[in-house]
Amino acid sequence: MWRSRIAPAALAVALMGPLSVLAEEPPANPKSLAEQLVDAFNGVFGVHPGMRANHPKGIVLEGTFTPTASAASVSKAAHLQKKKTAVPVTVRFSAGSGQPSVPDTSQMPRGMAVKFSLPDGSKTDLVVLSFNGFPVATAEEFRDFLLAVGASGPDAPKPTPIEQFLATHPAAKHFVESPKPQPVSYATLPYFGINAFKFTNAKGHVTFGRYQLRPVAGEHFLTQEQLNAMDPDYLSAEIRERLRRGPAKFTLLLQVAEKGDKIDDPSIAWPDNRKQIELGTISITKTVADSQAAEKKLLFMPGALVPGIEAADPMIVARSASYVVSLSRRAQAQ
Repeated sequence: MWRSRIAPAALAVALMGPLSVLAEEPPANPKSLAEQLVDAFNGVFGVHPGMRANHPKGIVLEGTFTPTASAASVSKAAHLQKKKTAVPVTVRFSAGSGQPSVPDTSQMPRGMAVKFSLPDGSKTDLVVLSFNGFPVATAEEFRDFLLAVGASGPDAPKPTPIEQFLATHPAAKHFVESPKPQPVSYATLPYFGINAFKFTNAKGHVTFGRYQLRPVAGEHFLTQEQLNAMDPDYLSAEIRERLRRGPAKFTLLLQVAEKGDKIDDPSIAWPDNRKQIELGTISITKTVADSQAAEKKLLFMPGALVPGIEAADPMIVARSASYVVSLSRRAQAQ
């Protein structure tokens, strides 16, 4: 599995939504931590001017979010309050790779990003992944993971850097070795928040939790025989055709942390028996007229929050910082 640089790198890159942030580098390095990580992605996948450093292949859609009556008990965030009209959302599904031409048949996690447009003009984002868990606990370790992948080409001496890394990081090894079933559709995959957030309701009550998005249509996957017959862009084609027949819906859930659960370690997936609170329904109704043009202007950041929701895991701040670096670079290339 580790004979190829791209396959393990694609798995690694799929994890952070668009990006993460590096740990401190020696003083001689004049670049910021965020710049260093974008460079690390480019070192694995190459530079693709005008494209995202991570998850460059995707499709943009539109829809609405309708909160449940119970959502306000969790948070005072504006989009979680019951209103007469639903909240508009912009959604982007993406392939987990730094290669713009990666085939949809590649078996790796997928990304989903949601931008909520609130009545006062503010926006808040949600960035999730189709795998429950993360290979490392900190942004620093994720840096080391990426660099190990980049240094483990076919000519690297054994044991390769990534083999050494996996030998000392069981969560990363678990992530790499876990099955990644191939979906029938972007709309038949569950998606999971990487990091934990702090939610505060109008009475000041605090809840810590991680997001989950569950497909209303159910979870459906392809057999290997079916996968072999699929087009390299089948997921984008499928979601377009699906929306012609009706909306694709997801239930937004909050998995609530219990005492002792790590809220600052995304490598530990919380048990399935943790309490879940239904926050609402995302209904995706149409693709945008020109997806490629739309996504060039879009920036989804897990740290783009509104009152009532705060970052609980420091990795959230790190991820958001490097998203900005990636956006800046692709804007300069356009």
